[in-house]
Amino acid sequence: MPLVKLYLRKGKSPEYVRSVADAVHEALVAAANVPADDRFQIIQQLEDDRLIAHPTYGGVNRSRDLIMVEITLNSGRTVEIKKNLYAEIVSRMGRAADVRPDDVLISLVEVSKENWSFGGGRATYAG
Repeated sequence: MPLVKLYLRKGKSPEYVRSVADAVHEALVAAANVPADDRFQIIQQLEDDRLIAHPTYGGVNRSRDLIMVEITLNSGRTVEIKKNLYAEIVSRMGRAADVRPDDVLISLVEVSKENWSFGGGRATYAG
């Protein structure tokens, strides 16, 4: 179960935001073996002074259209899967919402399976 948090500056249309969110989910399904119905996303549109990122750190050239993507997911995926996921997210965002590759910052937070509860007060994946 990935939990996706998207952070971007205010001012984008609801259609743009939905396209970006859809692109991330579709990339997770395509590249990280996430079931299509396993979609949980939090989207935050922030004031300019609430989203701070160095414009060139990491060898890129970020604009004010930066989107930060934080994905919490089960640990265990290979480096190759992660690389493919990053590329797939950027590619799909570009096609869906004309997002520049340099304007996508992605962070994966890996957790063990017992750290999830889908509801009911149960540790869903714990044996």
